[in-house]
Amino acid sequence: MTTEPVVLVLAGGRATRMGGGDKALRPFAGATLLDHVLARLAEQPARQILLNANGDPARFARFRLPVLADTVPNHPGPLAGVLAGMEWTLAHAPETTDLITVPTDSPFLPLDLVARLIGARDAAGADMACAASGGQAHPVCGVWPVRLAPQLRRALVEERIYRIDRWTARFGLVQVDYPAAPFDPFLNINTPAELAAAEACAALPP
Repeated sequence: MTTEPVVLVLAGGRATRMGGGDKALRPFAGATLLDHVLARLAEQPARQILLNANGDPARFARFRLPVLADTVPNHPGPLAGVLAGMEWTLAHAPETTDLITVPTDSPFLPLDLVARLIGARDAAGADMACAASGGQAHPVCGVWPVRLAPQLRRALVEERIYRIDRWTARFGLVQVDYPAAPFDPFLNINTPAELAAAEACAALPP
């Protein structure tokens, strides 16, 4: 089995607090939010990078990534994207054991995120790992064993469990802590005001 995971960028939300549309394609620091997330992933270990987004995939054509729609209807949240990524991996990369997920609205992701998530999970003998900073967990930045896809599908479709922490509470989960200064690397952007604040962070010297 390969140790390189499949990496999935979650962009399936409806961005209601941003006024709708594709948050991934919002202009940010001279490019788009998705451009910045992909740049942060470019040098990290990955067998394949995927994008989870609903609707016409043609709008993401320039990124040349497989675009996965949710496989559970009615936009139940990020767990639906996780499931889509797990099921794609089982079908197209069956030798791969892990899926890494990151959100499309966190343009400052750590450059060692993939390696640290997998390393911490394995060192703890846990099932999963997620990132944390400033005393707050970031469950959408996580590593998921793809063997759990049938259990996740059952939780979403039959049990209607949509909150990530409700589902992960069934498994061993370890958190990987990052410093939140000078700004939080997991700062996520949900409103125009947060977008402006993130632009100010991006303008800071390295």
